[in-house]
Amino acid sequence: MTGDTPKGGKLAAGRKETHLVGGPRWSRWEKPRNFRESILTLMSYLGGYRWAIALGVALAMLGSMLSVIGPQYLKGISDLIYEGIAGTMDTGAVTSMAVATLGIYGIVLVFEMLEKYTIQATSQKVANRLRNDLSEKINRLPLNYYDNSSTGDIMSRLTNDADAVGDQCGSAFSSMATAVTTLVGCTVMMFYTNPVLAAACVIPPFSGFVIMRMIISRSHKYYRTQSKNLGAMNGLVEETYRAHGIVKTYGNYENCRRRFVEINEELYVSSYRSRFMSSTIPQVMNFMGNLGYILVCVVGSMLIIRGDITYGVIVAFIVYVRMFNLPLIMLSESFISMQTLAASSERIFDLLLAPEMDDESSKEPVTGEVHGDVEFRNVTFGYVEGVDVIHDFSMRVEAGQKIAIVGPTGAGKTTIINLLMRFYEVDSGDILIDGRSTKDMRRRDVHDMFSMVLQDPWLFNGTVRENLVFNRTCVDDETVRKACESVGIHNFIMSLPKGYDSMLKDSVGMSAGQRQQITIARAIIDNTPMIIFDEATSSLDTNTERFIQNAIDDLTHGKTTFIIAHRLQTIMDCDRIIVMDKGRIVETGTHEELLERGGFYAGLFNSQFTEGMDI
Repeated sequence: MTGDTPKGGKLAAGRKETHLVGGPRWSRWEKPRNFRESILTLMSYLGGYRWAIALGVALAMLGSMLSVIGPQYLKGISDLIYEGIAGTMDTGAVTSMAVATLGIYGIVLVFEMLEKYTIQATSQKVANRLRNDLSEKINRLPLNYYDNSSTGDIMSRLTNDADAVGDQCGSAFSSMATAVTTLVGCTVMMFYTNPVLAAACVIPPFSGFVIMRMIISRSHKYYRTQSKNLGAMNGLVEETYRAHGIVKTYGNYENCRRRFVEINEELYVSSYRSRFMSSTIPQVMNFMGNLGYILVCVVGSMLIIRGDITYGVIVAFIVYVRMFNLPLIMLSESFISMQTLAASSERIFDLLLAPEMDDESSKEPVTGEVHGDVEFRNVTFGYVEGVDVIHDFSMRVEAGQKIAIVGPTGAGKTTIINLLMRFYEVDSGDILIDGRSTKDMRRRDVHDMFSMVLQDPWLFNGTVRENLVFNRTCVDDETVRKACESVGIHNFIMSLPKGYDSMLKDSVGMSAGQRQQITIARAIIDNTPMIIFDEATSSLDTNTERFIQNAIDDLTHGKTTFIIAHRLQTIMDCDRIIVMDKGRIVETGTHEELLERGGFYAGLFNSQFTEGMDI
């Protein structure tokens, strides 16, 4: 996440949501709960693109209306030729009607080409807009949303579902409009040509249409389940292969495979049922169409024998039956596309309309120099309502101080940092920077005050230099080189094929410690007034850690620094050590003061020292 990435906010089971549903932009919509609501919400979302889709639909309808006129000219041509066989052939009339027929179908071709271009272009624009909106949305979601969601499922919504909506939103509507227009036009023209034969021809297709509707009404739930299972499958694959080394180390093949087989089986069943039910529709419609041909031949022959119609009528009706059957199949396929469209739209709007953090555009930006005074005032926080993990936490840090936060696992150390960075919002109390509440600041401004080095080094797919500079501009090569030399990674970088322009990927073969060195160098380049180290040297060997500790000392000189560490030997020179346990401060002081007290910290330190001696 980049830019104004709102990592704060909180939404957990049992907690009352206070944010706008979907934010101000989406506040007029509600999450769709069924097929009809999904389509209506999508149409509302399309906005100006509705007019382009409407143009494509109008072109399709015009082409369909012209195409149903063509058989009347074929009827006239057939009658003229039949009359000419028995007498004199009026070649001029035949030629004129043939040219007119070709002209009509030529215009139909132009309309169809324009319709296809308009619909396809608009569909891709819709897909592009969806991906942009989804990308912006994930940057406005509270951190808790990602805690409770699978990465693969979110990726599936941004890729599979967005593409499905983009592909189907225009073509489904235009196909349906073409089918309906052709059906109505054919029906009118058939009854205009001969009501008796028309009545016989329309009964089978409309019977098939009723059967089709019954099938479609029962298949939507399978399309919805299919999209859900596809997201679960992507989530499992992403989760398993991201930690493939752990899976191999612990021999967890069978468990992962069992989960894969379960999800894959559910995906197979939902896909099979949806596809099977949908595949029966064209077969039913084909059968009804063939039945229509039989009726044209049987009933038409009887009417010819009686002298009620001419051979041209039979020719026209054969074309009409073919035209009548095709739009019914198109209509069935359109309904199938609409099922996919509705299911994907439902998943997309479930994300787009998810609760997001409050809008901060009205807040005044932070201007001037940031000194780095930090104060926690009676802060209380819990991830779930009624279960607090931070209890009445108060602490004051003066600008330039180096503060260590230590304690056993689960004491709340990282939670304090997350609250300071506004990744989460406090339940009660306040956090102030330079005397101003962080609640009154924009999250982006708060984030810009800090550099942060986490326990897990994060590097993206790019060059070494791009990873070091990240989102900073106007950083010269000398600054980058000095930062890398200070953490001892410069020589390794220069050993790469292209030095600082080498791409970082698996084939480079960087160790976890080397990746951590790059993230520390990135913090040095960032040069912010406050710095956070969350187990930043945990991936380094002892010698490299000592070397980097000097770089960290230079980096933190004169800057407010927060260090979370389990290896207490690395924080002995801190100005103050905050000892936490179960979300409360139990001790505070310098390293020497805390050892002299012989309390909680002394117990932690002595246990590590003893363990180190045993080793």
